[in-house]
Amino acid sequence: MNAGLRRHPLTGSTRHVAAASAADRVSTVLRLAGTALLAGLVVACASRPVGDFGRAQPSVLHDSVLPAVGTFMARQREPVSNFNQTDQEREMHDRTWRFLVAAQADDWMFDTQAEMQRTRIARPKDFTFTTDRYYSWLKRTYYQSSRVRYATLNRHVLADLDTMPTTFASICAVIEVDRNRAVALASLTDLEPGAAEDVAARKHENDFHIEWFVRAVNYRYESYSYALDNLLVETPHEQSITVDTSLEQLSYWAARATRHDFCGDPTGQHARGSVTIPSRFQTMVPDLEVIDQK
Repeated sequence: MNAGLRRHPLTGSTRHVAAASAADRVSTVLRLAGTALLAGLVVACASRPVGDFGRAQPSVLHDSVLPAVGTFMARQREPVSNFNQTDQEREMHDRTWRFLVAAQADDWMFDTQAEMQRTRIARPKDFTFTTDRYYSWLKRTYYQSSRVRYATLNRHVLADLDTMPTTFASICAVIEVDRNRAVALASLTDLEPGAAEDVAARKHENDFHIEWFVRAVNYRYESYSYALDNLLVETPHEQSITVDTSLEQLSYWAARATRHDFCGDPTGQHARGSVTIPSRFQTMVPDLEVIDQK
């Protein structure tokens, strides 16, 4: 037989190289598949359905599929509770969602990243958000009158103010649920194994979501304030005074959220007259233009 055609058996080192090469190919395929799956999830996350007042609407994909993937991933890095959600917790998640995103402003709150964060597929990214994004959207949006930008800004602030009392009430209800769980855990003995761990994990999850809401409210206030400051320089109009008044009320809610004062003053009646941040007009030269009262 021709020596050139003879097959030589693989040596130990050759077999090792071949096996490693095969493993590398499998690993590459799995990485590509994982990347494709993650890309599909990102696309799916981009359009979570919302209803009236920006509240989240039921969706099998966003309420079951994506959270299941996110829960699996979250277990590798943080506490995850096996408890079912209470009605109060579901209500809180639905009501706070409109503050975590802002579809009316062309994704200036990074809607896709927010959904990835909500489902726990990705780690929190809202720490990196900059306050100039809302103003950039407002600036490039075409309006026939520059005064309309002030009206748009004021409308968005008022929409936040309208839903703030009920959102605070929903968070207060969840805080009470967590308190009741702790009391029950301390006083009852015939419990399933792991009950204490699940209580602690759910408290961690609720606290995480509440802190996210606190950051979101302050981010909105700072973004709106940044927009108003720049509009005052770019297109100064008397409508800015109305927007500033609305922002003073929003600053009250942002300060309460920062203090975690979710259960006091449920209607927000003390928002007027208890502003924690001075008006931006206090250091400005008064506008001497006479404006007819409407």
